[in-house]
Formats: sequence, C-alpha cells, structure tokens
Amino acid sequence: MSRKYFGTDGVRGVANRAPMSPDMVMKIGLAAGSVYSKGSHRHRAVIGKDTRLSGYMIEQALTAGLLSAGVDVFLFGPLPTPAVAMLTRSLRADLGIMISASHNPYYDNGIKLFGPDGYKLSDDQELAIEKLVDTADGASLAAPQDKLGRAKRIEDAQARYIEFAKRTFPKDLRLEGLRIVIDTANGGAYKVASAALWELGAEIIPIGNDPNGFNINEKCGSTAPEAMSAKVIETRADIGIALDGDADRVVIADEHGRLVDGDQLMALIATSWHRQQRLAGGGLVATIMSNLGLERHLTDRKLTLARTKVGDRYVVEHMRQHGFNIGGEQSGHIVMSDFSTTGDGLLAALQVLAEVVRTSKPVSQVCHLFEPVPQVLKNVRYGDGKPLEAAMVKQAIADATSMLGKTGRLVIRPSGTEPLIRVMAEGDDAGLVAKIVDEICTVIGKAA
Repeated sequence: MSRKYFGTDGVRGVANRAPMSPDMVMKIGLAAGSVYSKGSHRHRAVIGKDTRLSGYMIEQALTAGLLSAGVDVFLFGPLPTPAVAMLTRSLRADLGIMISASHNPYYDNGIKLFGPDGYKLSDDQELAIEKLVDTADGASLAAPQDKLGRAKRIEDAQARYIEFAKRTFPKDLRLEGLRIVIDTANGGAYKVASAALWELGAEIIPIGNDPNGFNINEKCGSTAPEAMSAKVIETRADIGIALDGDADRVVIADEHGRLVDGDQLMALIATSWHRQQRLAGGGLVATIMSNLGLERHLTDRKLTLARTKVGDRYVVEHMRQHGFNIGGEQSGHIVMSDFSTTGDGLLAALQVLAEVVRTSKPVSQVCHLFEPVPQVLKNVRYGDGKPLEAAMVKQAIADATSMLGKTGRLVIRPSGTEPLIRVMAEGDDAGLVAKIVDEICTVIGKAA
C-alpha cells in the first residue's frame, strides 16, 4: 500500500498549502497523538523546529491536534533534527516531532516523526497515521474534556543537546589550535553547533547563523557550500563545516576549500573505528547513490558496503537489522548508532575533527581517502504519468546498462519529494557516463 502524505522523510510540502496547511497539520497531530497514546500513563510528545517563518503556524497546529488527543506537548524551539530524536528518548516521550523541510527553501516545510525509541517511524506506522487522517473524524479521536493535554516550553533543550554532542568527542582530545568555519544554513543548529565547537576549544568563524525566517538554506549550508569554502580560504581556516537547515547532514571543506562529501566522511569514520576495533557489522551501510569508489575502498580493506534504497530511514533500518553502527548517504547524512538514532551533521563533524587532532595531519590528508569514480546525476522534471514505464525509456535503460557492463552502475529513480526522475550513472569512463546520462534524460523527457 502506497503512502499518501508521507514521502521518503516524513510529510513535506509548500507551507500553508495541503498537506502543510494548518487544518491538515492539526489532523496529523490528532491522528499521531491517538496512535501513540496507548496505555494508562500520562502521554507526552516533544516538538522541535528549524527557523522557517511557517514553523510558528505549524507548531501551533500540531500542538492543538496533540492536545486534543490528550497528549502533553513539550516545545523546544529551534533545534537540529537529531536533537529532537535524542530528547524524545531522554524525556521518555511517546512521540517526537521535528518541523522542518530539511534542505528545501523557506517556503516549504515538513514534519518528521520519531517513535519513543528515537527512531523514525516505519512505513506501517506512517500508514496507520494516514488511515486515521483520512477516515476518522475529530470527535472520535478527541480526548474527554478532563483528559486534554497541556503544553509547555522546555528552556534548556539547546543546552542538553550541546552537552550530549560534546560527550561524543573523545575525552582525551581538545580542539585547541583549530580554526573552524561553521555554516549552520541559518537553520536549526544556528546556536548549538558553534557553542559545542567553541566549548571544546576551537576558534570559531560562524556564517549562516543569522536566521530571519526566510534565509534558511539560501546560498549557504550543505547544499550551497561555496560560501563556506570561500570563507575557509579567506580566513585560512583548518576546516569548514556546513550543515543543512535541520543539521542532519554535513559537508566538509579542507584547508584548501575543497569539498568532502558523505562518502569520504563515511570511509574516514569507518576506517578509524575499524582501527580502534569499534566498527560493528564488518563495514557500513549506504544507499544506491554512494560512489563506486567508496565500495572499492572498503573492499580493499576487507570491509563491506551494504546498499539500501535512498533515504536515511532505510539505511537505519538495515543497520538495526544487521548489526552495523555506521551508515549514511553521499549527501552527508551520517548515522552513528553508538551515539544517535538518525543522521547528525555535528556529531559526524566531531568524529572527523577527532581524527584530525589524533593524527595531527591537515584535513586534506585525513579526509580524502579514495578517488571517486566519475559520476553524473541529472534530474528530469515531469508532470502527470509514469515516464519510466514507457517502452522507449525501458529500452534506453537496458542499452545503457549493457554499455556500462561491470565497470559502472546505473541508478534511475523517481524523487520521493518532487516530480523528478533522478538519473545517475558512474563508471571508469567519464565520457561514456556523461553520454549515457544525457541520452537517458532526453528519452525520459520525450516520454514525459
């Protein structure tokens, strides 16, 4: 059964329009509160958000729905997504909710839900909420008048997360002597990331830390890291760290301003933990989008790369089922289950910094562990219909797969959040890879 409102990472859309309209958000809050208010104890939900203007509206609508379901609500204000996941467990909440559209522009917003264990909801759990949204009327889900929930703000949520993040850094190491550019994308980590790094001893050069409700991810953060790279060069910093709007992903820049993506970061952390005998599962988990170079790097070290479909939720599910403690995505979602239940950009950056301090080597040497195989990714926008089912598209994909052979990979998939077909190819022959992607995009465009 396909999901109607939930995509690859919660519910997402244009703010003030369905499904992110106040009435729909309130229904989602009421339905989620009803699903997660089982048992005789006093139920509670926690809510964090990033810095989008629409966050105020959605926060109030969600709160109303949850209170109507008889659930107490604890409001955190601006925080990273992984902080909400951590505090869901820490405060023994029945449900955790993050209001964010991650790396999307300010006019989008979304809702990410976490169960009491701090993990994102499964497909079945999301379907249970969707069913109530569509079939149940508010009166049937509403709590009796004497059982309505209460709402209050938690003033120390940011301080709790800062201390938690610092505890993941090795106790015998400090960041003294390191100059760090930190770009928080004018988002949920705009206070906590700089504070944690400074308290660990680093010299901090913050950018993207002045949110106004509209500038989240705007020419800053992990999806636009050019400003961070330029600042590293300008200030002669040792490293640049760029988070996205809800800080669950990270991109690094070395001392030359050269970018380091999630594949390189996963390779670094896995190799370091393997050397320390901390690596579980004999390798790491990544998605079908991770570079073939990462797979070859791990294979050379007798480590494995398990691949899942796109979405950090699926990475985490595989990690839990098969005993891995490191996983993530090329985009910079890095999940380290020793510390967190979801991707955490700041915690991943701290593991990179630990290796920099431990080895006394520049970031350019520490973080560039393998040469990526040439990889090209392009998007094709479409309207209605299913272009991937067209005979001409299927034939083009079959021809391309044959041309790449065993020295490359072809991944074609619809976006989980936009009407796009993503076409990715990689292989040792850069010219062939580029040609294949262009040809398939052209055929999909015609079919669409």
